Amino acid sequence: MKAEKIRQVDNKEIEVQLRDMQEQLFRLRFQMTMGQTEGLKKYRELRKDRARMLTILRERETAEAGKNG
Repeated sequence: MKAEKIRQVDNKEIEVQLRDMQEQLFRLRFQMTMGQTEGLKKYRELRKDRARMLTILRERETAEAGKNG
């Protein structure tokens, strides 16, 4: 998911998506330990998307703190 698309979504929706991603990452990690390596590319993509979402949430948090402080 692109950063511009993530920025269009509100914080609540991002948090819901993050929870879903965490669950998917857990499942993929489990599959990879069982020897199924088909999920490696998906696993990497999910990790990067999760990092993007967390970065955008943090940007919003610091911008809000800057306005109030």
